[in-house]
Amino acid sequence: MATSPKLTINSGIPLHDPTEYRRIVGSFQYLAFTRPDISFVVNCLSQYMHSPTDLHWQAAKRLLRYLKGTTTHGIFLKRNNPLSLHAYSDADWAGDSTDYVSTNGYIAYLGHTPVSWSSKKQNGVTRSSMEAEYRSVANTSSELRWICSLLQELGITLPTIPTIYCDNIDAIYLCANRSGVLRVVHVTTKDQLADALTKSLSKIPFTSFLNKIGVTPSPSILRGCIENHSQ
Repeated sequence: MATSPKLTINSGIPLHDPTEYRRIVGSFQYLAFTRPDISFVVNCLSQYMHSPTDLHWQAAKRLLRYLKGTTTHGIFLKRNNPLSLHAYSDADWAGDSTDYVSTNGYIAYLGHTPVSWSSKKQNGVTRSSMEAEYRSVANTSSELRWICSLLQELGITLPTIPTIYCDNIDAIYLCANRSGVLRVVHVTTKDQLADALTKSLSKIPFTSFLNKIGVTPSPSILRGCIENHSQ
């Protein structure tokens, strides 16, 4: 998604017939179930379903071009994956210039594999970045507890306590009184993998984000590239 100008409800000219926009964005919502790299832009485009404009439509077509160029990308499920559960939690405080509501983002991993992710606006306006980050951690912890419950039903015992990584120290201090079922620890903003789930990034940071979160070309495509290069 383009980093500027930011889309708002008033951006551009209303579409005469929004049917195609709504149909395509609806398809994006299903695709985001397996592509965490598009979660933020799909969340953003979904906010204008009731009254899309030409600029919203341009952003949707930009996403279509991106998907056209990354048809081989996906999540690679490894055979020998460690049983450790952790998640990255982030928030973009007052990122929407229209209503100043913050955006939550998290991505949860079972070992090296992303298994759950979300990008969505919070329910109300927060008064500080600490409050926004704390709400995001609370939302992430709820998801991790659900995953733990599911694993327990499957008879799988985690060897370590699930961990949430947050880049806001003040929010981490507020989480210090948890009962021990989860850990909340600090991670630098540079290593915050949920960053691209809360805001649009320029090309280089976004490409780096893709590799880190685990959305990569299929192994068969990579092998073909290596073989062609060696020849």
